[in-house]
Amino acid sequence: MAQAKPQERDRPLLEARGVVYRYGAISALRGVDLHVDRGEAVCVIGPNGAGKTTLARVAGGLYRPAEGALLVDGEPLSRRPHEAVARGVGSVLEGRHLFVEQTVRTNLELGCYHGKVPKAVVAERLEKVMELFPVLRKRAGQQTSTMSGGEQQMVAVGRALMAEPEVLILDEPSMGLSPKITGEVFDALAALRAGGLSILLIEQNAPLAFELADRGYLLRQGSVVVEGSIEELTGDDVVRSAYLGA
Repeated sequence: MAQAKPQERDRPLLEARGVVYRYGAISALRGVDLHVDRGEAVCVIGPNGAGKTTLARVAGGLYRPAEGALLVDGEPLSRRPHEAVARGVGSVLEGRHLFVEQTVRTNLELGCYHGKVPKAVVAERLEKVMELFPVLRKRAGQQTSTMSGGEQQMVAVGRALMAEPEVLILDEPSMGLSPKITGEVFDALAALRAGGLSILLIEQNAPLAFELADRGYLLRQGSVVVEGSIEELTGDDVVRSAYLGA
């Protein structure tokens, strides 16, 4: 992972400034401000239809804001979605979007598609992913469609890690997973965070998200309505009543 220059350390690694996104006449995001600092884990919670998935896709460079800007290291992304990967932004989308007729190994190797990565480096990155998710070593030659949903989620996370991102965006990584597999996935995310990877976690399961994150945002109807440290969010009456059962 690249080290930040001294003058960059106080600048957000990933930042949304006044982001507006529309589907036709419908505004999915309404002036969203959000940032992720280096080495920080940030979560976004909210009900269905709040704009969480749209935010994940804007933050990952897949959608271009109608207004506002998405910045990486203080510089805006261009209109080319692949630029986000080249600039250190990795995404694990809701639904995983794997090439399910291909093997696990092929799916992982495709995470290096954005540049000419030497075979030796690809092998090193594969080894790191398989250390993080040991089951993928056993399943390397297996067709991805034959794997469980939880194992496929591990492949999706591993594929994003193959590009060695500086910030990893995850959209609802616990969705549809058993408690056991969810625990394994989030243990891996905690290990990555401890290793210095920045994380933007979009997650409806607030208690789970709060265990990983340093700060968080509550999104409703496309707008940030509450933000702060995890301690501040857990003490907020709206968050407590709607997401923590208090």
